Amino acid sequence: MPVRILVVDDEPRYLRLLEANLLTEGYQVYTASDGEAALEAFSGGPVDLILLDVMMPRMDGFTVCQRIRQFSNVPIIILTAKGEEQDRVRGLDVGADDYLVKPFSITELLARVRAVLRRAQVSEVGQERFFSHGGLRIDFARAEVWLAETPVYLSATEYRLLLQFTHNIGKVLTAEELLTSVWGPEYREDKEILWVTIARLRQKVEEDPHTPRHIVTRSGLGYLMPPLETA
Repeated sequence: MPVRILVVDDEPRYLRLLEANLLTEGYQVYTASDGEAALEAFSGGPVDLILLDVMMPRMDGFTVCQRIRQFSNVPIIILTAKGEEQDRVRGLDVGADDYLVKPFSITELLARVRAVLRRAQVSEVGQERFFSHGGLRIDFARAEVWLAETPVYLSATEYRLLLQFTHNIGKVLTAEELLTSVWGPEYREDKEILWVTIARLRQKVEEDPHTPRHIVTRSGLGYLMPPLETA
């Protein structure tokens, strides 16, 4: 079954460009030209990935992303204007998995789409089914996370990032290692996307994000999940 992608943009030329090139690559494409239409289209049937413009009439991309994150972890790539760094940070902060800056090449677009779809496919071959670290629990088979008895809803990228720590207990992971293993080698220098995602992940899995126990910073070195007895 082809991968289903929802493209949301109020600029007709971008909408046509994205749709044509994604169709050429064999993806099944749905389109929407504003935020409210995007939510309607998403509710109308299963979608595997959303390409979401930030600046749109009726409802902007940030609000759409927030609404979708209330009930779905579908991968989302936000489309931002060149030089609008605050939009990229805000988009990641409200739950987007990646961003693409306009104008972009089709090669870059397709690479980002493949990378995000790859991150959404998590394989846990050879792992124990359950993992616990203090009040944090994970069911690898179901890709479900709890903090104490409360379910934690993570995006695909947040979940893959968390897995890197659970699989490397007590080991300091550098920013480059995390970016390469979670996002891909082409993201090796994109420290901003790592910082924002770690901050967002801590908000969800730490009882006190300002005093983290599960994802700890080692200044100048990287990040780690400490062994349980020292967490």
